[in-house]
Amino acid sequence: MTGVGAWIRYGDPVSPEQIDFAAEHYRAAILQPWELEAAAELKRRRPDMTVLCYKCLSSTRDYEPGPIYSSGVSHREAEDDGGAWFAKRLTGERIEWNGYGGHWQMKVWDPAYRARWVENVTAELAGSPFDGVMADNDVFDDYYGIQPPVQEAASMADFRDSLGQLVHAAGAALNSIGKVLVPNIAESRRESGRWASHAAYGGGFEEVWLGFGPSDLFDPRTAEAQLPQADGPGLSILRVPTDGNDGHPNFRYGLAAFWIFGGGRGSYVATAHDDYSRTQHIAELDWSLGSPQGQPKGQRHVWSRTFTGGWAAVNFNNDGRSRRRIKVPSGLVDAAGQPAPKHVVLPPQRGVVYQRGQKN
Repeated sequence: MTGVGAWIRYGDPVSPEQIDFAAEHYRAAILQPWELEAAAELKRRRPDMTVLCYKCLSSTRDYEPGPIYSSGVSHREAEDDGGAWFAKRLTGERIEWNGYGGHWQMKVWDPAYRARWVENVTAELAGSPFDGVMADNDVFDDYYGIQPPVQEAASMADFRDSLGQLVHAAGAALNSIGKVLVPNIAESRRESGRWASHAAYGGGFEEVWLGFGPSDLFDPRTAEAQLPQADGPGLSILRVPTDGNDGHPNFRYGLAAFWIFGGGRGSYVATAHDDYSRTQHIAELDWSLGSPQGQPKGQRHVWSRTFTGGWAAVNFNNDGRSRRRIKVPSGLVDAAGQPAPKHVVLPPQRGVVYQRGQKN
């Protein structure tokens, strides 16, 4: 099994057919925490696959029946504790997330809340088939209509700092029982050292790599500010946005950047927004390009890298006139098995991956 694909799969219930496909094609998977049978089956078939369960750091959901929950502290538990852990507006109202009905913001700055989150998740993961946790909503800014100031938190900096403390406490606790923590580290490019610090317990997940949406990709300097994420520490899971069609050019754009700057480490996926019920795939996702032959080569935001088993190139420019003609090494083939051209012309925000042709 040589592919680099990631399976972000915390939507509808997992089917047996999807388990079959995932075992054949993916390097890492993120499942809902109640998908214990699916996790166990994936680990049985693919002991090398990293299988993580989803847990939200920042919210609780009032619609989940239990007994296993997608949050570290369930809605029922928060209510039973007198409701003291729910964040409240200055008017005293609890804060429900915009666009995500039934998701309620928690007081992540409360040490008691953080301690209970760590206690609950560590106890749940002990003896679990999951390798660890993908901790969602390690937020940097206000994405859900929080609109601080709120009671006890003057700005989003209070949320960020508190979530950093929670990540470090949870990571240390999970590592102590042989599990990893892979936070969804929002906008780490905006704070020096944020990615390396939060990914120190097993890796990091970047849900908006190279762009916010299929037609809202980052300018070249912003994209290049994200590139160190591809190189760890730990398991880097990188998601590029598409419109839901696996043939979308962003799939190969991100995959080329993943190889050039990560050297094949980590895991990669391209999906539409919250499109986490399918098995996204292109043929190149299964390829192993082998070991890097030197460092990435680049000029004016156009980069390439040669590997023992292939070659990749990417054009980060977003100017419509910034097409680049690049020489392609000999002996390579495309996904259809056809010889690669001697030169490739890359339009802005496009990438290409070729593999070494099989010798007769």
